[in-house]
Amino acid sequence: MSMGQCLSPCCEKQGLNSPVGSLGDPGHSNHSHTHYIAGIPVSDNGCGEPNPPVTTPSSEWKMFTPYPKLPPIKKQGIHADAKRLSLISREVSEAKILSLFELYRDKNEDCILADGIERFCMDLEVKPEEFIVLILAWKFGAETMCEFSRAEFSQGCKAMRVDSLKGIQNKFPDLLNEVRDKQVFKDLYRWTYKFGLDSASGQRTLPTDMAISLWKLVFSQNEPPVLHRWLEFLEKHTSIRGIPKDTWDMFLNFTEQVGEDLSSYDDTEAWPSLLDDFVEFENDRHNQNVTAD
Repeated sequence: MSMGQCLSPCCEKQGLNSPVGSLGDPGHSNHSHTHYIAGIPVSDNGCGEPNPPVTTPSSEWKMFTPYPKLPPIKKQGIHADAKRLSLISREVSEAKILSLFELYRDKNEDCILADGIERFCMDLEVKPEEFIVLILAWKFGAETMCEFSRAEFSQGCKAMRVDSLKGIQNKFPDLLNEVRDKQVFKDLYRWTYKFGLDSASGQRTLPTDMAISLWKLVFSQNEPPVLHRWLEFLEKHTSIRGIPKDTWDMFLNFTEQVGEDLSSYDDTEAWPSLLDDFVEFENDRHNQNVTAD
């Protein structure tokens, strides 16, 4: 920050008691003294009272000491940025992160498996099926459900700048607030589909029962009005055994564009066929209820 130099008025006590710019009594002595008010030279009229400032030749103004010039601000270069990042990185201890990982690591694998995640959640005072745990897995970049690799755990903690259970707990409000952003939630939502797949078996389509569970979880903080009827539709039609990725992705757009009564649904748009079937099913049910009434 730059600092400016402040000039203090050098006035005698008697001069301070007189109004600035008042005229002195012409009957008094002509002896005068030079005083400075806010750095401007003025002369008193012999009574200690300052006369009003007058226009002075430029040579007299040379007596007034100008403000010193401030040195130019140096631009921070690459080395300054590196130093700043280094200071930030020192706030998180990689040794502490790895020690925390070891607390929950499986004895036979270099990763945290279901039992370790359950203990991890217990120590965090949350349940494995809570929304915040899904966010944590997303932040860790977990590729497999019920599993955190060493790299995922370490990189996730560094990204969140935490190295302790308490630090992770303190991040919960920030994480929940972060996913309230529409675009951020969209990223979480799309990642959730891949997270639910059994990558070990090469699964490419999410089983319907798993999709239903994940839809309930990912929308647990902000449930769309149509969600309950959509899940009910899937549960009634047991022939629907899997949810393709495009259906999963487009369902988020569907909840944003279609009203609760589905009146704004446009079947000429390129919606997945399963969503077309759902709207048709709901319209038929609605018409039956109207006829029954």
